[in-house]
Amino acid sequence: MRVFFQAIVFFLLFLEISCNSKIKTPSHLFSDGKSLGEVSNQLEEASGLVESIANPMHLWTLNDSGNPAEVFLIDQKAQIKLVCKLNGITNRDFEDIAIGAGPINGKNYVYVADIGDNLQQYKTKLIYRFEEPTLADKNEVIITDFDTLRITLPDGIRDSETIMIDPQSNDLYLVSKREDSVRVYRIRYPFSKDLMTADKVAVIPFTKIVAGSITPDGKEVLIKDYEKIYYWKNNQGLPLSQLLITKPIEVAYEQEPQGEAICWSRDGSGYYTLSETVESIAGKLIFHKRK
Repeated sequence: MRVFFQAIVFFLLFLEISCNSKIKTPSHLFSDGKSLGEVSNQLEEASGLVESIANPMHLWTLNDSGNPAEVFLIDQKAQIKLVCKLNGITNRDFEDIAIGAGPINGKNYVYVADIGDNLQQYKTKLIYRFEEPTLADKNEVIITDFDTLRITLPDGIRDSETIMIDPQSNDLYLVSKREDSVRVYRIRYPFSKDLMTADKVAVIPFTKIVAGSITPDGKEVLIKDYEKIYYWKNNQGLPLSQLLITKPIEVAYEQEPQGEAICWSRDGSGYYTLSETVESIAGKLIFHKRK
């Protein structure tokens, strides 16, 4: 009997070691963050980040509620190189930004997500879409030619801060923020000019989700809250709604003060984060390099 119990203990120990060996810790995937630079006073409430296609080695970002309706192009040192002012609209609560397909094939479009709703008072989410500008001699441009996508959620009014565009389907995904288990919604591409109702496609066991990003090849996903970053690798080619209900890996992240922005580098070499300025501590552009 003693031999039997020893065999059982050995088997359980072997099983635990085998399972743990498959768990990748942050150090196995990405390096600790490296600060590339601090943002200026114009970006004290940075929320949202995406690497530019038309302007290599630059990133698009924006400020959230209470600020002008502007989008900023920053360089690798977090310095503003171009300000795009959206003409005739109000920044109700800009919270995220993405790049994806649009009305004209072969062109890239910036998607500005006016989706925040701390008081849960807006029935309609607004997303502004315009062709990605190219950095020129001017340091400021007025955007007058843009589309306004209007979206309602099928299960009520919800605060949200995250959009992602699947580069394979061009579908747009929106993630709620405050529930104990946040909701994931899909808006199918191509997008209508009429009011659209999103499909609720998943519920995932996380809360306070503030940003997300998909690699340009569509195979890797990052979603972050204020304290952690979660990573999924889509080895089986699952739809995003199915991938996100699988268990992610927690990757390297040193908590930022009010960190509400994340994006992949377009070459897949790592990911950037960007935080707000809090109590005179300037927000920093941080890069985590893939190992």
